[in-house]
Amino acid sequence: MKIHQKRIVVSILVLVLILLNITSVYAAGNSTNSYVVLKFRSRGPEVSKLQQALNNKGFWAGNVDGIFGPKTENAVIAFQKANKITIDGIAGKQTQSLLYGTSASTQVSRGTSSGSSAETTNVYWLSRIIHAEAGSEPYRGKVAVGSVILNRVVSSEFPNTIKDVIFEYYNGIPQFSPVAEGTIYNTPSEESVQAAKDALNGVKPVGNSTYFFNPDKAEGKWIVNNKTYVTRIGDHVFYK
Repeated sequence: MKIHQKRIVVSILVLVLILLNITSVYAAGNSTNSYVVLKFRSRGPEVSKLQQALNNKGFWAGNVDGIFGPKTENAVIAFQKANKITIDGIAGKQTQSLLYGTSASTQVSRGTSSGSSAETTNVYWLSRIIHAEAGSEPYRGKVAVGSVILNRVVSSEFPNTIKDVIFEYYNGIPQFSPVAEGTIYNTPSEESVQAAKDALNGVKPVGNSTYFFNPDKAEGKWIVNNKTYVTRIGDHVFYK
């Protein structure tokens, strides 16, 4: 009887060990599907990975610094909108699975080849609006114009890509005169290209300004009456 009981105990132990082994193999096999929920104020390498993936797909999340701030949150929201999934600004399992997969929508600017990277596309259009609007302005003024465009990108009041901000129309009128005049397509100077890169890297000489105009050429009455004056650089005044 005792021998029989020992055999039963041994059999149970063997079965438990087999089940534990199967469980560990299954868990290891699914470790690639693990994820960490990322949201505002999250920090670390997973946030850096998220920011890089968003930037690569054309959803500007700012510098890849591992800090989940407003830019990253807005980029997540834009990505969620583009892919028609739950819009909450939180990078959970659904958002990350789609972002790191191959079927996610990519924010590709119109008129560019499919092989262009998001970074190249952003510099391409941002440097052109800087050159067209501020070609004769001091360097700080050039960066300031680029910063205004990027501030609009992250604002819910404007489109969420650089090119769409530049080519936005209101009541059939372009928001930026170089679009109407065709000078947006002129080749930018090296200084304008560098100013675009600095703006994309987070240089903000006019803070969160989303408007600018030349008071010697335009009244800017609506802006003056409805927005807050920030500063003047060269011929441009900036408002937020």
